[in-house]
Amino acid sequence: MKKGDICEGIITCYDFPNKGSLTYEDRKVIIKGALEGQRVRFMITKKKSGMAEGKLLEVLEKSPMENESPECPYFGMCGGCSYQTMSYENQLLLKEKMVKKLIGKYVGDIWEGIVASPMRYEYRNKMEFTFGDEFKDGPLCLGLHKKGSFHDILQVSNCRIIKKEWGKILDFTLDFFKSREVPYYHKMRHEGILRNLVVRQSFATGEFLVNLVASTQWGNYGFDKETVLHEFADGLVMLADNAGFDGNVAGVLYTENDSLGDVVACDKMHVLTGKDYIIEEVMGLKFRISPFSFFQTNTKGCEVLYSKAREYIMSGSVMGNRLNEKAIMNGAKDKIIFDLYSGTGTIAQMMAPVAKKVIGIEIVEEAVEAAKENAKLNGLDNCEFIAGDVLKAIDLVEDKPDVIILDPPRDGINPKALEKILAFNVNEMVYISCKPTSLARDLEVITNRGYEVTRACAIDEFPGTGHIECVVSIVQTECRVSY
Repeated sequence: MKKGDICEGIITCYDFPNKGSLTYEDRKVIIKGALEGQRVRFMITKKKSGMAEGKLLEVLEKSPMENESPECPYFGMCGGCSYQTMSYENQLLLKEKMVKKLIGKYVGDIWEGIVASPMRYEYRNKMEFTFGDEFKDGPLCLGLHKKGSFHDILQVSNCRIIKKEWGKILDFTLDFFKSREVPYYHKMRHEGILRNLVVRQSFATGEFLVNLVASTQWGNYGFDKETVLHEFADGLVMLADNAGFDGNVAGVLYTENDSLGDVVACDKMHVLTGKDYIIEEVMGLKFRISPFSFFQTNTKGCEVLYSKAREYIMSGSVMGNRLNEKAIMNGAKDKIIFDLYSGTGTIAQMMAPVAKKVIGIEIVEEAVEAAKENAKLNGLDNCEFIAGDVLKAIDLVEDKPDVIILDPPRDGINPKALEKILAFNVNEMVYISCKPTSLARDLEVITNRGYEVTRACAIDEFPGTGHIECVVSIVQTECRVSY
């Protein structure tokens, strides 16, 4: 076996995230995107000591789990949803198997299974689309990256995980800038204008927030920026006013981004028309969502996730165990809760009515300001939100927590921050994770420090994809009360 060899084999193992593997010539070969049970043709791309990596070239035979035809017209071309050839039941089985493989030794027989998303299709409330060309030197395109490509863009107006109105917004935007011959931003040459279109929608009100992200190089190409942008904004509002469009445009924004990296960044933001936020509702609470605020991208799935997290918090050994709901709430009234990596304060505000005080820490300043506004919107006066890195900001808090909620980014908790968190020596924690490999790593540290997992489950927030959320309840071993 050598680099460049074309080989065939049957995938015998599957691991998070979306990595199949097989044994070939006594060497383990990892092939991204290949499902367990598939017979595949692949090319060796890397060869290491005892293992190798391969690029999937062709699926010769389907996996026994692939029992459906894809509904999305872009399946196979788009790099997003990889599970559309499986029934939803099989998707859940596969995801649960992956999670248990990673954290099984910590959850044992207390594992509570996987909870399905309330919506399999049209569930996204936010998407980031990219301007580019369909192929090298091809026509302007607006959509998602083609599978396996850093440059080529695929137009996805009929994507199945967004509502049809999104496609109308995409088509209008592409036609508008095509007709005016506004160039896209070339990532390698750092030349051009159009970079991204970020669309958000409230499931509570149907309102859209549309954010055009572009460079400031308009003058280099002879464009009257103000005229073009306001024509674009007016056109979107008119589009939403037409019959057959379900919803309305709450605001159209223009974000300046001259960063060299291929990221949606904000140097300066302008409101072209309307307002710079939408209102979403989850579990009876209202949340003001601004352009760069973090909020779960599946609103209905978010309600399931946070309901489960609140259930774990309220039924933990310290804050209730088998007590009835009223007793649990009374027991929590004198508790101080830390919500670390709090985003726009969603979880914090769900716990505020039954806690003495909730303190949220979040590194994104815009999210913290949104959390403060959201607390006012919901009439909550016992929430405090602090902007800063958990590693440093946690030292500035004078209160000591009784319960800690952890909802870190995909990479998990910084090891030094985790040491500070454990130093509080609280009896109970709830960990929400969007990456089970990071959760498994952090659970190893936590359980080695005298804690154990008492409840655990997975929540499917991303049907059709390999992504999954996990929720675990963690208590100090000596504090656990038998059920």
